[in-house]
Amino acid sequence: MSNEPPITIDELMQSSGVKFGTSGARGLAEAMTDRVCYAYTAAFVQYLKTQGQAAEDSALALAGDLRPSTPRILAACARAAADQGLRPIFCGQIPTPALALFGIEEGIPSLMITGSHIPDDRNGIKFYKPAGEILKPDEQAIRTQRVQLPADRFDAAGRLTAPPVAPLHDDTAFVLYLARFGAYFSSNLLRGRRIALYGHSSVARETLAALLAELGAEVLPLGYSERFIPVDTEAIRPEDVELARQWARDPGFDAIVSTDGDGDRPLIGDAAGHWLRGDIVGVLCARELGARTLATPVSSNTVAERCGWFERVIRTRIGSPYVIAAMQEALAQGAEGVAGYEANGGFLTASVLAGRCDTLSPLPTRDAVLPILAVLSAAFGRDRTIAELVAELPARYTYSDRLKGFPAEISGPRIAELEADPAAVDRLFEARFGPVAALDATDGLRITFKSGEIAHIRPSGNAPELRCYNEAETPERAQQMNAICLQTLGLWRTRGEL
Repeated sequence: MSNEPPITIDELMQSSGVKFGTSGARGLAEAMTDRVCYAYTAAFVQYLKTQGQAAEDSALALAGDLRPSTPRILAACARAAADQGLRPIFCGQIPTPALALFGIEEGIPSLMITGSHIPDDRNGIKFYKPAGEILKPDEQAIRTQRVQLPADRFDAAGRLTAPPVAPLHDDTAFVLYLARFGAYFSSNLLRGRRIALYGHSSVARETLAALLAELGAEVLPLGYSERFIPVDTEAIRPEDVELARQWARDPGFDAIVSTDGDGDRPLIGDAAGHWLRGDIVGVLCARELGARTLATPVSSNTVAERCGWFERVIRTRIGSPYVIAAMQEALAQGAEGVAGYEANGGFLTASVLAGRCDTLSPLPTRDAVLPILAVLSAAFGRDRTIAELVAELPARYTYSDRLKGFPAEISGPRIAELEADPAAVDRLFEARFGPVAALDATDGLRITFKSGEIAHIRPSGNAPELRCYNEAETPERAQQMNAICLQTLGLWRTRGEL
């Protein structure tokens, strides 16, 4: 077997455009050739071996979402794992947290092939060690791995020419994931409730349908699609806003639920079809689970502090690796009831949490099903509506959107200029929102005005987009601020101005 010259993942990132973001490696599906995906997998396995977390004949669990490019990428990753001496196990088209739970329970590494919420012309790979998802130090170590690719495995276009691997198929991950929630929540929790399930192209739609029915709900499946739909729970598409409101009129339901493409970010709506923000879902879920210490990114709504329900709220950079690192540090300091969530609603647990029926073991990776069931439990378990539950929170509302086609090469330096020059921040925003009270550069630039309103701008870690988050005392004002911010920031792209 002849070999290509060795290459590091850092070098491959530059040549292919497939790069690590806030959660795994992502890129255009056409750029994620078999050769590129093989190299990423080989580097991951090599790193695991250096850490004593994989050896010859170790198992590696694989799963994927419903994108058209996912089966091909799965095959390339399975071939790389087998060539590294591992035994690939295919766990099916299941949610990312289901795969992660299986890997943790079995003590084996795993790979999830998914682009999450981004369009289907892109895809990605999420990497999990036996103890859970890789963190930033792991990512840095993988990037420095030097891999030697067998030249006879690929054609000139980077397509795999070697015989495909036939991984062992195992549905244990799906069964284990269902059992996790069936034991924690009361079996009659949703009896008499009608729950709409917006299935679109979410890999979690069958899982949710089974769980909701198991807990007694009448499940109303809506919007199932054979074509991939990029549902983003942090920047909800206008089409999804309108769909939920239409469905609420006829035939009606008590709540509507959904997830993003790989089932690690929830979407929950009330009986009127109004979608809840993910950071509001996170707070409601944390309270229902009895969490005492919360880790959440700086972009999340300040209702977490204002509600007074938690002993401590830790603010982090954006991305699950930073939330996980903060949870681990809190545990090391002796904290109990440790959990975390992101502004997209993905919920993570680091402590054993006690429920009405059973305890819930830690799952330190984003999960969409847990917050969905917890919020339904918080409302219907006390005979309240979703809207009444939300009304108990302090009046703080967030709205976010993004400027597409806005690469970090442009937005990053511009944000850095603002961070270095507070006067420039005043020039850009004071006439629009009033005097600036504080700046926070934890991740991007978060600007708190003396009015208490907030504007937070940062480059996306997953796509060429500039994201903007706004917080105010009414939803209308938050949305208005967001529109003003995006219009203002759009000048960076069109005229290069501050």
